[in-house]
Amino acid sequence: MGSKCTTLEIVLSVLFTLMTLVAVAFVVLFFVNDEETKYVSSEPTEVPRSYYQIGVGRADCTGPIADLPLMGYANPEQTAAGLHNRLYSRAFIVADPNRTVVFVSADIGMVSQKLRLEVLKKLKSKYKDLYRQDNVVLSGTHTHSGPAGYFQYTLCLITSKGYIKPSINALINGIVKSIDIAHENMKAGRIFINKGTVEGCNINRSPYSYLQNSAEERARYKSNTDKELVLLKMVDLDGHDIGTLSWFAVHPVSMNNTNHLVSSDNMGYASYLFEQEKNTGDLPGQGPFVAAFASSNLGDVSSNTRGPHCVNTGETCNNPDSTCPIGGPSMCMSAGPGGDMFESTAIIGRHIYNQAKELFRTATREIRGPINFAHQWANMTDVTVQFNSTHTGHTCKPALGYSFAAGTTDGVGAFNFTQGTVEGDPFWDAIRDMLLGKPSNETQDCHHPKPILFNTGEMMKPLPWHPEIVDVQILTLGTFAIAAVPGEFTTMSGRRLREAVKHVLESTGSLKDVDVVVSGLCNVYTHYITTYEEYQVQRYEGASTIYGPHTLSAYIQLFKGLAKAIAENSVDQLLKGPEPPNFSDKKLVSLLMPNPVDKAPSSKSFGDVLTDVQASYRLGDVAEVTFVSGNPRNSVTSMADRTFLTVEKYETVSGSWVVMYNDASWDTRLYWDKAPKGYSNVTVAWHIPRTAESGTYKIRHFGHFKTRQSLKPVFTPYEGVSSPFEVRK
Repeated sequence: MGSKCTTLEIVLSVLFTLMTLVAVAFVVLFFVNDEETKYVSSEPTEVPRSYYQIGVGRADCTGPIADLPLMGYANPEQTAAGLHNRLYSRAFIVADPNRTVVFVSADIGMVSQKLRLEVLKKLKSKYKDLYRQDNVVLSGTHTHSGPAGYFQYTLCLITSKGYIKPSINALINGIVKSIDIAHENMKAGRIFINKGTVEGCNINRSPYSYLQNSAEERARYKSNTDKELVLLKMVDLDGHDIGTLSWFAVHPVSMNNTNHLVSSDNMGYASYLFEQEKNTGDLPGQGPFVAAFASSNLGDVSSNTRGPHCVNTGETCNNPDSTCPIGGPSMCMSAGPGGDMFESTAIIGRHIYNQAKELFRTATREIRGPINFAHQWANMTDVTVQFNSTHTGHTCKPALGYSFAAGTTDGVGAFNFTQGTVEGDPFWDAIRDMLLGKPSNETQDCHHPKPILFNTGEMMKPLPWHPEIVDVQILTLGTFAIAAVPGEFTTMSGRRLREAVKHVLESTGSLKDVDVVVSGLCNVYTHYITTYEEYQVQRYEGASTIYGPHTLSAYIQLFKGLAKAIAENSVDQLLKGPEPPNFSDKKLVSLLMPNPVDKAPSSKSFGDVLTDVQASYRLGDVAEVTFVSGNPRNSVTSMADRTFLTVEKYETVSGSWVVMYNDASWDTRLYWDKAPKGYSNVTVAWHIPRTAESGTYKIRHFGHFKTRQSLKPVFTPYEGVSSPFEVRK
């Protein structure tokens, strides 16, 4: 019949096409709208395996921004006194017809066990068994400038001034809300992977430790840090961008330990830049596109790329002990590439963003295949590591070494402790024994050559000082695997774990060319994980490897077991392991004093301007206004997903004021100045960007002041506004 169709063939072709469209529509509707399973059908559908159901969500998790410790440097003098930018939880849900996984990256120092357990409790009450401990990963970006107070083990409680409910509640609510949003936004889509090198953003802060690894192993790598950024690009079936999730190994310590502003640091700034580009016209924290930059094997990796130097003399202190000839270890500090911490944060964050943007643009390799996951709880104090048929090793009860107290060149410690200490000191040993108890011979032998400063595994009052039970977990999307690790793996530790998981997945099952990322600071915090060789020289990271010299080997053994179960499709046969404790709030004491009632100066009210703006500014100037304020801690609940400040522009056409910037904007800062007896003020600074529009502006501040009625605290909202001012080119 040649190339033409008969009428009957045309009719049959049309009917077949219509039937196919109806069938596809039925499959999609059933997969998305099944009320009982909430996006996951109990039976496999015919949706092609290259398609997933994808949901992304972002929610505020900032918490208190004043009058409490910041989490990360353990510096008792580093208390919050304002806001650099807001913290967010970013959630990614991916489902195939049979399984669902959730990955959350939150702008916090690390995920605590208490936080994870409380989030899982809330998820269970909302979604029953859809989101559980085995298919949900919670990861912290590791910013060192987020609020503390969300831990349940004594060591971190002490450095956090105890258990601070407003702090942990903000994190719980923000994480759960981000998952809620992702859950509601599920749509059919595709995921692409891309990888690329990021230069000029990270250095190894313990190169002497790294050199202890064998020359043969080191020769396999070009650098003593991982420079590779791994990115997932998520789009819907029409090719519209949904979100991006990436991993890169760098400590977010561009904001140093003199900072008092709550900040998401360099990784948060990378997210900010990506989201602002994609969510055109939306204020920061708004818009559908979500971009997360998650932590990886950053244990020995610093963003202070100018390296360590003696701040008093300028000479290098890049030596095994990180000490200066004059002033000792307290003078040896690293610096970022910028003129100050804000500029350094911007430089590092923008470098990471620029590479991620290019990788997102050029990503073409699609992830296909079924979703899997495996999870266990493990007692890390009692793991027997099988090296070969005749040799074994054991993990230890937790303990911290002398060099833990030395800190790092990113944030030095106290009392002249030095990195690389392999012998104890009679003076400090005597104080330890008197106040905390002498470590047992078993613990000392197990941790050798670490001289023990805090034998935390044998300290149980008022509560255990360190966790015994930890999560180990792997998520897989086709040939892409996420190893969720409960701490800070060093560069070489992460490389060994990646290789071990990759080898098992490829050699045991049918998967080939598997990509593995190490996702750090997940689910519970267990400090650092060095290689056995790095442990021997006891710099800060080795002294903070709390389960002893065989910690990494134990984790590799556990993760290989998870990978094997996934590869063999035998996850249901994995032992669940011993469940961790979730100590009740009654047992978790807060050491943070309640803030007093707020007072305004005579003849002034809250929100009144104390120092007004100038009449005009040019691009690049800083506009500042100071208000009579209450303690920003009063506003922690009310300000979730809201703002402490706005910068507004007058639009002559509409005759209205339009919000151009808020407290999540990079260009705004809020400084809180605490005075005695309940007096305080807030200064809002707008660093006018060179891209700002000329025109008339004003700055607003919002807050709450505290009073008492019948001995009960009452929080009353207030607001203040500056005089209008002009911005000219």
